[in-house]
Amino acid sequence: MILYPAIDLKGGQCVRLLRGDMEAATVFGDDPAAQAAAFVAAGCRWLHVVDLDGAFAGRSANAEAVAAILSRVAVPVQLGGGVRDMAAVERWLGAGVARVILGTAAVRDPDFVREAARAFPGRVAVGVDARGGRVAVEGWAETTDLSALDIGRRFEDAGVAALIYTDIDRDGAMQGPNVAATAALAEAVAIPVIASGGVSSLDDLRALKACGAPLDGAISGRALYDGRIDLAEAIAALEGAC
Repeated sequence: MILYPAIDLKGGQCVRLLRGDMEAATVFGDDPAAQAAAFVAAGCRWLHVVDLDGAFAGRSANAEAVAAILSRVAVPVQLGGGVRDMAAVERWLGAGVARVILGTAAVRDPDFVREAARAFPGRVAVGVDARGGRVAVEGWAETTDLSALDIGRRFEDAGVAALIYTDIDRDGAMQGPNVAATAALAEAVAIPVIASGGVSSLDDLRALKACGAPLDGAISGRALYDGRIDLAEAIAALEGAC
């Protein structure tokens, strides 16, 4: 399993939200590129970057910060937040992003997601963000009637690279990931699943690794910033033999 350190961007700064609430943002740094470099120096093989402002605006809002990250590090970066059309997909993949994450578009315009996945094999992921079992869109501001499994099955044959499953109620709350729901999704679909939301300790990572489902990886944010998890140790736990 791959560990994806998270860099969430709001107003050009590195922040973490509590359960997706933009008014409950904690700032952890004003130099996202330096934070990315620090994560890479600790040994990470991927970075997970989210343009939070873009998720609400429906278009890129932290392009300068993303570009700075891309110019600073050599590891692949997956980017989500405000990517809603093919022009945005092409722009970011052309700029050096390894994989774009489509969330709201997966609900609003599934044909576009399929088109993007066909055009860029292995470089389009779908963000499945759920609150109370139902998928939320527009920066988590609106909850739909769709379940995570509904979205997973919708794109089962589309060729998407991964499903990034986030339990919004756990995100930033440091209460542990929703292992059961994440594992259930991974068991139900053939698409690789990446766990997100609530990872607060090495034990949480070990629980995801040991859940029995074929998880591709896990994303961690706040716990890395506040020191609850040592990144090098976490990489060893998730990607190594222990």
